[in-house]
Amino acid sequence: MVDQLVAHSNLIAHGMEWTTKEGFVYPNEFIYWSIQIVLYPYMTGLVAGAFVLSSLYHVFGQEDLKDMARFSLVFSLACLPVAMMPLLMHLQQPFRGMEVLFTPHFTSAISAFGIIFTTYSVIVLSEIWFVYRVHFVEQINALKDKKGFSNSLMRTIYTILALGAYDLDEASVAKDKKAVKILAGIGIPVACFLHGYAGFIFGSVKANALWMSPLMPVIFIMSAVVSGIALCMLTYIIIMEWKKFTTALAKGRGDESVKLIKGAETDLIRKTTRYLIGFLIAAITLELLDQIFRGYTAMKSWDILRSVMYGKDFVNIFILQYLFGNLVPFILLIIPRASIKRTSLALALILFGVFMMRWNVVIGGQAFSLSFDGFMHYHMPMIPHSIETYKEGLFGALTVAATPFILFWLINKVVPSLRYRS
Repeated sequence: MVDQLVAHSNLIAHGMEWTTKEGFVYPNEFIYWSIQIVLYPYMTGLVAGAFVLSSLYHVFGQEDLKDMARFSLVFSLACLPVAMMPLLMHLQQPFRGMEVLFTPHFTSAISAFGIIFTTYSVIVLSEIWFVYRVHFVEQINALKDKKGFSNSLMRTIYTILALGAYDLDEASVAKDKKAVKILAGIGIPVACFLHGYAGFIFGSVKANALWMSPLMPVIFIMSAVVSGIALCMLTYIIIMEWKKFTTALAKGRGDESVKLIKGAETDLIRKTTRYLIGFLIAAITLELLDQIFRGYTAMKSWDILRSVMYGKDFVNIFILQYLFGNLVPFILLIIPRASIKRTSLALALILFGVFMMRWNVVIGGQAFSLSFDGFMHYHMPMIPHSIETYKEGLFGALTVAATPFILFWLINKVVPSLRYRS
């Protein structure tokens, strides 16, 4: 009987599994938004940031970012389906999530996200098609006389992807490049809207003193660009260094058919780092400006906010986010003659810092009771003992985090982001 009552209460009070309370907290208050809602703006930020990095070459003609631009464009596509995955994991009835696309309405922020997400998806898919159309046609011709099931399957896939456009003359290729530039130019504001909307949702919640800020959408956009660039750079470094290691190992075993592959090019990483530092400075400045503004205005909710920021969440905000996630990597990046290892460490810390920013906004924003006299603490479920604790716990978060890399590996079987040259 007791077990049935507990199960019944868990169905009624979503969040009871991972919430503990301190002080005076209303009975119906819990940490409703857990790790999946932390990952939701984090993953959409990676999508937007990766696309912005690719657009630096396609729109602004930064030739030194050409290789990184192709890589980040494909990586943005791999992250794209995962942008909605945390929301679906969090929903009690995930199949109802499709109603956002079937019943669009601009008076609803989440419905507007569905429209923007669909628009952005079309832009990314179209841009990748124009970038790799020549490659599709070349592969069709290269596989024409080859036998075997795998070759026939790949030729069929490339034939479908070519969409009947087989022209390889200079005029057709020039049109492809022009279309890419137009789509990338349109995609930049759409990508910003895609992630800025997440900040808009938090910033427009009047009932929450920590979230309500007009700077919230801009802060989310800037930190998204930082995280997207950092993840693309870190993934590129890991892949290229691994390729270098495996080919050198095969060469050492006497396999003469293997060509040695260079690792991550230091010059390319250094040039991309310059843009990352610029966006990082902008993101840090906006976050500090928001903190100063809150302290200066000192609204009636400032007492509880101060107790959260400088008391309960001091380590999360000022040590983990600002010190290890912002200041330390910034110093590592600006020190002259940065090595690949030092840059990789800085990139990993930046990704951690942006994650902590999302954590502090989502979890920290729910930490204090609406009574302003109590606090709630979030304990992420580590070992799943139900579908709910799997989705809202460590294993659910790891599932979301691993999916983009699996999709990126599959997409690269068809669209080579690392070895293709136009």
